[in-house]
Amino acid sequence: MAFQKAVKGTALIGGGAIATVFGLSQFSQYRNKHGTFVRVQAAEAVTVPIKNDFPTREQQILALRTTSEFDVLIIGGGATGCGCALDAVTRGLKTALLERDDFSSGTSSRSTKLIHGGVRYLQKAIMKLDFEQYKMVKEALEERAHLLEIAPHLSAPLPIMLPVYKWWQLPYYWFGIKLYDIVAGSQCLKSSYVLSKSRALELFPMLRKDELVGAIVYYDGQHNDARMNLAIALTAARYGAATANYTEVLRLLKTTDPASGKERVCGVRCRDVLTGQEFDVKAKCVINATGPFTDSVRKMDDQEVPNICQPSAGVHIVMPGYYSPDNMGLLDPATSDGRVIFFLPWEKMTIAGTTDSPTDVTSHPIPTEEDINFILNEVRNYLSVDVEVRRGDVLAAWSGIRPLVTDPNSKDTQSISRNHVVTISDSGLVTIAGGKWTTYRAMAQDAVDAAVEAHDLKAGSSRTVGLQLQGAEEWSPTLYIRLVQDYGLESEVAQHLASTYGDKAFEVAKIAQVTGKRWPIVGKRLVSEFPYIEAEVVYGVKEYARTAVDMISRRTRLAFLNVQAAEEALPRIVDIMAKELNWSEQKKKEELEAAKEFLYYEMGYKVKSDQLADSSEISLVASDIERYKKRFHMFDKDKKGFITILDVQRVLESISVQIAENTLHDILNEVDLNKNGQVELNEFLQLMSAIQKGHVSGSRLAVLMKTAEENLRQRVVIPVDRSGGGL
Repeated sequence: MAFQKAVKGTALIGGGAIATVFGLSQFSQYRNKHGTFVRVQAAEAVTVPIKNDFPTREQQILALRTTSEFDVLIIGGGATGCGCALDAVTRGLKTALLERDDFSSGTSSRSTKLIHGGVRYLQKAIMKLDFEQYKMVKEALEERAHLLEIAPHLSAPLPIMLPVYKWWQLPYYWFGIKLYDIVAGSQCLKSSYVLSKSRALELFPMLRKDELVGAIVYYDGQHNDARMNLAIALTAARYGAATANYTEVLRLLKTTDPASGKERVCGVRCRDVLTGQEFDVKAKCVINATGPFTDSVRKMDDQEVPNICQPSAGVHIVMPGYYSPDNMGLLDPATSDGRVIFFLPWEKMTIAGTTDSPTDVTSHPIPTEEDINFILNEVRNYLSVDVEVRRGDVLAAWSGIRPLVTDPNSKDTQSISRNHVVTISDSGLVTIAGGKWTTYRAMAQDAVDAAVEAHDLKAGSSRTVGLQLQGAEEWSPTLYIRLVQDYGLESEVAQHLASTYGDKAFEVAKIAQVTGKRWPIVGKRLVSEFPYIEAEVVYGVKEYARTAVDMISRRTRLAFLNVQAAEEALPRIVDIMAKELNWSEQKKKEELEAAKEFLYYEMGYKVKSDQLADSSEISLVASDIERYKKRFHMFDKDKKGFITILDVQRVLESISVQIAENTLHDILNEVDLNKNGQVELNEFLQLMSAIQKGHVSGSRLAVLMKTAEENLRQRVVIPVDRSGGGL
């Protein structure tokens, strides 16, 4: 009864407030405008022919070197830069794009994976009567609908639960969420709704029950950010844009305008990072879309220009899928320090984040232990006491740099703009900065509009509304069934291919290797617990992947899901890429080391070693120490004080169990802190202590040694797969 009264009161309070804030006439006008937005299919107005396939990277480099002058040259291969390339080329402009690393290698692959308007920004807009924030949310909600429409294979609506623990919060949050629906207008994905306590726990059983009043569920979008970025780049390439990754801009080229006598930017001097060759690319207009590196390009134009970018680091962690329901996210609207934390299912895992702290601009941001523990503590506050949130369950962690900007055209140049900013320098350099993933298309449109006007380019209006991205044209939710039936792929693998490549999944299936098994017929997995197959590595090279890091982090998402699995897959990935790209043995070794370093520092693998090292104070009771010593000495028969692969093999042979030597090497290497090829007694005790504390979980060595001890009596098979344990 109390719950029903609260909901009725909520409706009365919220309804009156909504009418007061907006007025029905404005709302009606808003809905009509957005209904038109959905019906418009700008793709029909595109006169530029689209190719069936995209050029090779070598062909793209040749086009960059031999084209006398482009209309537009974009620096930056993130979401905004690739969006600018697609917008410009579909207007009929001769377009080039240069990215010094890989497409989506920076911020665009390290997001929360949400396509959203920003509930918290709407709250601030209402509380502070900030019309600019309101407009930003409205635009983002428009673009959310657009993105879900043009890439349905890479994105989908996601229900997100906001748990309520105080009765007075129910009408407060309900009003805000309903307002979010109303601002979306006809673009509202699904209407939000209120849940009773029992229903909330039924849908999200991991939720903390104590003092729970009920919950509110609303809808936003979710996507595979790196693959979405790549789809934009590939679509631009198919329309004729000369796009090249691993092509670094060294400096801007300038010429003197004979009419005004002023210097004007007329192109760039760049370097092919893979070959070391340098060359000039001329263009009528250059667009700077480099995210956190905005100011470094602006200073190529003018050394004296003040910085406008104020970078902020956001850390995310990935945990096993059992921490959240398969299709329900969670929003913590007010963390202990006032930030917002999302807890979301993603790629059958659980993603949690983000933090927000000032940082220096770097190409290689590193997640900190402080930020990881902050997120874990916030997660503990919302999950049931029955769910032990362990530090060792962190499977991957990363930091992304959000490029917040101040508007140089604003009177208050110290004020952070939550919206995007377009500026044009005296020499004609167009800069697009700020904004968010969701609004990349609108940002690109504004940037190209500014470029067309400032440089008097012959082009019409933007044609990217409704323009489907690579893989979307023939995709359907049941496409994966055809992959299973026609090629003999596992259902999980087929679903993964369909949701990653869309209608291009058939191209991957065609090159998938025969397994030699009764089922599946084709599709050899890179690692057993993930649906990525070897054929994706071959196809990834076609998609411009040129390093092992490209493959584990952006063509597949292994590095973002489980760093240990990514490391395990690396040797096979490098072998396949070496064959496709004609790598030498030295190059293979370099790629393997570079990828391991990437996992170690940027994806949180370093934390694993740190967790063991930090457990140097072995907090085990005497009886546990004796028990673990006895287990250790069962392997260390010679009382050397350490065990090697030979010791483990000897014990396994005595119980008639065989494990491949390279697998054993990997298992011992996970615990071998000083990397001397052996596991010492102290290291083993540190491992067991860390496991007891929850700092480490799923250690294959610990499981193997325990099971071997039991098997000396029972003789059953020893499992050596990872058990979902993390860093």
